[in-house]
Amino acid sequence: MANGQLALVLHAHLPYVRSSEPGSLEEDWYFQALQECYLPLLDTLETAAADPEQHPRLTLGLSPTLLSLLADPGLNARFLPWLDTRLELLAFAPPGFEAAATDLRQQLEQVRQQWQACDGQLVPRFRRLQQGGVLDLITCGATHGYLPLLRQVPEAVRAQLLNAVREHRRLLGEPPLGIWLPECAYYEGLDQQLVAAGLRYSVLDGHGLLHGQPRPRYGVFAPICSPAGVAFFGRDGNATLPVWSAREGYPGDGAYREFHRDLGWDLPEEQLREAGIRDRRPLGLKLHRVSGRGCPLDRKQPYDPALAQQRIDDHATDYLDGRRLELSGLAGSMAQAPLLVAPFDAELFGHWWFEGPRFLAALFRRAAAAGVELVTLREVLARDQALQLCHPSPSSWGQGGYHDYWLNDSNAWVVAEWQRASRAMVRRVNRGVGSAEQQQMLTQAGRELLLAQSSDWSFILRAGTTTELARERIERHLERFWRLLDAIETGAELPPGWLRAVQREDALLPELNAADWVTPLS
Repeated sequence: MANGQLALVLHAHLPYVRSSEPGSLEEDWYFQALQECYLPLLDTLETAAADPEQHPRLTLGLSPTLLSLLADPGLNARFLPWLDTRLELLAFAPPGFEAAATDLRQQLEQVRQQWQACDGQLVPRFRRLQQGGVLDLITCGATHGYLPLLRQVPEAVRAQLLNAVREHRRLLGEPPLGIWLPECAYYEGLDQQLVAAGLRYSVLDGHGLLHGQPRPRYGVFAPICSPAGVAFFGRDGNATLPVWSAREGYPGDGAYREFHRDLGWDLPEEQLREAGIRDRRPLGLKLHRVSGRGCPLDRKQPYDPALAQQRIDDHATDYLDGRRLELSGLAGSMAQAPLLVAPFDAELFGHWWFEGPRFLAALFRRAAAAGVELVTLREVLARDQALQLCHPSPSSWGQGGYHDYWLNDSNAWVVAEWQRASRAMVRRVNRGVGSAEQQQMLTQAGRELLLAQSSDWSFILRAGTTTELARERIERHLERFWRLLDAIETGAELPPGWLRAVQREDALLPELNAADWVTPLS
């Protein structure tokens, strides 16, 4: 018998990387996530659900921007040709890598078959898994805006939440009850905004509960209830570190596939050009293994699929044994069954850690025999157990535990731009517009404002990776926002066809309502 429960929580998200230019870097981000993460994850869940001996349970956040990409027929029509290019390039795998190349080719072919079998329609598959009780689907901010840095204009936070709920309901058929707060970031009073948007539970990093007032009696091992009526679950470090940490956890094992070594860096430029690859970049074609902690990239060994599978089985057993012992130790000191909450970015499973979906499959197969009961967050709350009343602490799961990663010398400039644009949007919405054409412009201005607020671009500026792209995205959306507002305010004419082109390119959130930014009557 299980001494408690384990809730695995994955957050699936990409920024709105839809591009009108086939072959762009942003398009690669999406297609690689399809190939390595979302399609393998769906296959893992569906296979487990079809086995009466298994009891798969997962809470999964699908961000509105990711849902928009998954539901975009024009973008998704380019996925199979993209996959064909990768299959062609695998023919140039170097000698000694035959087993790794064969394994990867089989994986790509399975992805192709899976994509064709559902005609590229992934959203209905997620919906069916929720209807079957396997998934608890939750939402996120509309464009993953970092809410504590938007709080100076409360209407901006409300617009992020309302549009997230609306898009989730449109594409998945029912409104979400839970939300993955972007970057798990919380500030005092945010629970009131969540309740107003119809949201009832969320996940915080551990210190969001442990520094709460009063300190929760059971720490992170039971949900709390905020004064506004939102249940908050806390991340358990012991349940996450073995999976999350490449340095101390499973993904850094020498048998697993190496993320940073890619044929995109190794192949001659003329072969890349012949395949239509215009510049060097990761292609998702990785044939090396980690080979040992600290091993230089140029000394990585060929990937051995059989060895990797053995390590997956070992690590799944180790993880479940660890959770069973953890739950057993807690059970004797709690008046209720303990709960371990293990939240992760979904892209860890398959993209960053190639073997991640197979690790999840092993957990699903072995959990019951290991004495670990899997559960969704919604199932926990459905038991109607009394929750301790606490004020959660301001927090995030970013480096430093608070807001430093999104507010520092590299990206603080954008916070003032968000605030200035948000205040201008609120003023314009409160005054109203005088024509249907102006209403169209105001609606599109709302989309541009939300897109500029994506925390992904701030993260990239701080990380120092594709910083030019991140800055360009922020500045592009803000420039479009101000041009639209100026046209409304002054009557200045937009260039012929400009508005329609912007509406086609930034086409997410079709049910967006500019009234989301109106100031409520006090």
